[in-house]
Amino acid sequence: MTTENDEPRDEGEAGTAPLPFKYRYKYLHKYGDESPRGEDGETEGKDDDKKDGDSDDKDVKDKDKDKDKDKDKDKDKDGKDKDKDKDKDDPKARRKKVIVLSVIAAVFLLAGLAWLLLYIFVFSQRETTDDAYVKGDMVTISSRIAGTVIEVGVEETERVHQGQVLIKLDPVDARVSLMNAEGQLAQAVREAQAKMQQANQADAAIPQRRAQYEQARDDYNRRHPLLERRAVSAEEVDTGKRQMQQAKAALDAAEREAAAAHAQVDGTTVENYPAVIQARSQFRNAWVNNGRNAIVSPIEGYAARRQVQVGQRIQPGQDLLTVVPLSDLWVDANFKETQLEHIRIGQPVKLTTDMYSDVEYHGKIVGLNAGTGSAFSLLPAENATGNWIKVVQRLPVRVAIDAEDLRKHPLRIGLSTDVNVDTHDRDGRVLSDTVRSKPLASTTVYEQEMGEADQHAEEIIRANTVDATPKPVPARHGS
Repeated sequence: MTTENDEPRDEGEAGTAPLPFKYRYKYLHKYGDESPRGEDGETEGKDDDKKDGDSDDKDVKDKDKDKDKDKDKDKDKDGKDKDKDKDKDDPKARRKKVIVLSVIAAVFLLAGLAWLLLYIFVFSQRETTDDAYVKGDMVTISSRIAGTVIEVGVEETERVHQGQVLIKLDPVDARVSLMNAEGQLAQAVREAQAKMQQANQADAAIPQRRAQYEQARDDYNRRHPLLERRAVSAEEVDTGKRQMQQAKAALDAAEREAAAAHAQVDGTTVENYPAVIQARSQFRNAWVNNGRNAIVSPIEGYAARRQVQVGQRIQPGQDLLTVVPLSDLWVDANFKETQLEHIRIGQPVKLTTDMYSDVEYHGKIVGLNAGTGSAFSLLPAENATGNWIKVVQRLPVRVAIDAEDLRKHPLRIGLSTDVNVDTHDRDGRVLSDTVRSKPLASTTVYEQEMGEADQHAEEIIRANTVDATPKPVPARHGS
């Protein structure tokens, strides 16, 4: 096989006829028609076709495919090269590309600069956390005496006023005790007056005994000189002496009785007599216990967690109801210990809640807790063990909510909040150095019970106080 037979020759070369094509199918594929062949060429083509068979056809097809791929690649390269040449040749397109790239670079540069400035002047001056919850006072209502519930006057979610009766107990036992205490007070008042009159009576007996003693003494003094003159007998003188001594002993006894009587009543009145004071305190206790059959609310708020039913037998100190004053709430924000470096008392705070997603509350930091949540837990962590793993702790920071914001959009205890603290002003204190000058919370509903008890006790004392001034004895007619 030679290269002369691979390609056909032109007829104009040296005036010779084209040589026969050795591979007929290749020729047909490349040139699309048959060239005249001699007999030798036909026989050779036939023999080759018989010898090579189908393998030659496969090789021809594979080579043709490779050539087509190479042509396509060459076309693509040519097209790209042409585009590049066009770009190089076109200054407007090149200038446009430079401008677009410059604008993109400038945008990214400005975005990075804006982010840097935002972090320096805003984000670095803020501390945020979503581990924050609304807290408030929860006043537990309990009974101070044992009794049976006969009335429940409030349900959960209802408004409760200070002094409002929430629960009533069976008053029978308390009323019986009150009547008994009232009788004991009246009896103590009368006994006190009797003691005072006994002291006066003892005082009145002293002059009588003194007069008897003086009379016996004078009789003895008169008879004793007459004994030498034998004007009286010795027996009569001895009798007078004994009568004088008896009168003196009676006078001394009367003085001692008067002193004992005065020891019980001197320096006192009916109101402050010891027995009266004791009876009066028992009466107060009975009066208050009778009033405690009506359990009242000590504060304004809303009822929650009702655990009492009519007919239930309750004991002193048992939880019956909870009253929550929603007008005085705060937020405990649990910041990580790595966030506490720049937090100070008095810094402004912005709050948002899931309940009012479009409402922003305002407040300020009023204090940092004295310990982390784990330190005050029921079972504190033992960090001195060998399998210790460091965990970032959180410290509760108390945030006071603006009262006007709280009035417009009331919150509930336990709601989650997002806290944003502005730490720009870092001159404040970390620990509070002020001492509270007035009570945190107070109520006067129980003082009213004591005032009513004292008033009623005074009425009982006045009703049982009698005029002990001795009245003069009227003179008899004709005497």
